[in-house]
Amino acid sequence: MQSMQLILAAAGPHPLTSLPFVVMLAAVALLPLVPRFAHWWHENANKLLVSGVLSFVTLVIYAAGAGHPGDEPGLSPVLHVLDHAILLDYLPFTITLLALYTIAGGIELTGTLRGRPATNVALLAVGTLLASAIGTTGAAVLLVRPLLRANAGRTRVVHTVMFFIFTVCNCGGLLLPIGDPPLLLGYMRGVPFLWTLSLVPHWLFVNVTLLVMYAVWDAVAFSHETDAVKAPPAGGEARLGVAGARNFLLLALVVFSVAAVDPSRPIPGTSLHPPPYLRATIALAATVASWKLSWFTPRGLRERAKFDFHPIAEVAALFLGIFVTIQPVLALLQDPATIAHFGLRTPESFYFTTGALSAFLDNAPTYVIFFESAKIFPLGDAPVVLADGTSVSHDLLAAVSCAAVFFGAATYVGNGPNFLVKAIAEQSGVKMPTFFVYLFLSVVVLVPVLVASAFLLPW
Repeated sequence: MQSMQLILAAAGPHPLTSLPFVVMLAAVALLPLVPRFAHWWHENANKLLVSGVLSFVTLVIYAAGAGHPGDEPGLSPVLHVLDHAILLDYLPFTITLLALYTIAGGIELTGTLRGRPATNVALLAVGTLLASAIGTTGAAVLLVRPLLRANAGRTRVVHTVMFFIFTVCNCGGLLLPIGDPPLLLGYMRGVPFLWTLSLVPHWLFVNVTLLVMYAVWDAVAFSHETDAVKAPPAGGEARLGVAGARNFLLLALVVFSVAAVDPSRPIPGTSLHPPPYLRATIALAATVASWKLSWFTPRGLRERAKFDFHPIAEVAALFLGIFVTIQPVLALLQDPATIAHFGLRTPESFYFTTGALSAFLDNAPTYVIFFESAKIFPLGDAPVVLADGTSVSHDLLAAVSCAAVFFGAATYVGNGPNFLVKAIAEQSGVKMPTFFVYLFLSVVVLVPVLVASAFLLPW
C-alpha cells in the first residue's frame, strides 16, 4: 500500500489512477469483437463481474490515498467515492432510467406503421421534440420499439437506429433541464430552469440538419428494398391508437419529481428541503404502479411488445463500473494544472474540449467539471445569474451545455440511453455496429454538423 502511494503521489492524481476506467472502456469496445469472449460478454452477469472487479481496483487506489489530491490512506476516501459515485450519481441515474424504461415500456402504439421514409422521419421528429419534455430516456424507450416494428421487414435498418440515437437519445434533449442529465445537473447547481430555451437556435440547426440528412439517406436505402417491402400492407393500414396511455400520468410524475424535487433547494414558500431520497422513492413507486397495476398497463401488453429487463440490466451493469472507475479521471480533470493544459479561454475551446470528453467519459460528470471551470472566467456581456447569487458567462455556459448534450451521441458510452437503445435494437434482431464502427460513423456523419454549429451560430 505504501509503495503504491509513493508511486502515484503527486500534486494531483497520477494518470495511472485512470487505468481502470481505460480498461473498462476497452472491455466495452473490444470484448464483443473477440470471438472467444463475445458470447461470454453477452451475459449481463459477466459485464457486472468486470464492472465489479475494476470498481474494486479503483477503491484500492482510493484506499491508498492516490485517488484525489490531499487524500490520506484509509477508509475515508473509499467512503467518500462510494458516496459520490454510488449514492449521488449511480443510484439516482439507474433508478430514473429504470422508471422511464418500465413506464414507457407500458405504452404501445397500436395499428400499422410502415417503415417508409416519411413515417421514419416523422417518428424521429416527434421523438426529438419529446426528448426535452420527458427526457431522452423516456422518449427513446417510448418510440424505439414502434420504430423497430415499423421497419421489421426492411433489410437496411441500422442507419435508422443510429440517427435515432443521434437525435432522440441526445441532441433533442437540449431545451429543458429534464431533457438530458448534464442539464439537470446544471439546474441543480443553480442554472435557471428556462435558461436552456436560449439554446433553441443550436437545437434547431443540429436536429433539423440531422433529420434532413436522415431523410435523404433513408430515401436512398428504401429505393433499394424489394417490391414486397415497398408494397402497402394487405387490407390497408390499421388506424393508429395508444394502449396503456395512462402511463403518461406516471411519466409526468417522474418528470415532475426530477424537475421539482431537489434536496438542495427549499420547497417554494418554505425553508424546508425535500428528503434526500424522495425523488428516487417517487420514481420507484411509479415503476411499481406501471408494472403491477392493470389500470395503467393492460394485461398482455408487455408480452406483445416482448418487453423484458435485459437492456436496462445491461446498462446498470456497465454504468456501475463507469461511474466508479471514472472518479480518478474526474479528479485528474479538476486539477488546475490539467485545466490549464487544455488552454481553455474561448467558448469554442470549452465546446470542443467538453464535447471530446463527453463522448468517452459520460456527458453528465464532464459537464459538471467544465461548468465549474467556466465560473472562474470573465463573465462577458450577458452573465447568467445562478441560484446562489454567483454568475457564469452565458457564452461559456452555452458552449458547455451544447457540447455535453450533442457530443454524448458520439459513442455508446456518452449517454445512458445510447446503450439502452443499442441493446433493445439487438434484442429485436438488428445487428448494431461495434463500438469503433459506431464511433467512425459518428465522426463522419454527426461531428461535422456539431462543428458547423459552433462556427455558424453565435453563442
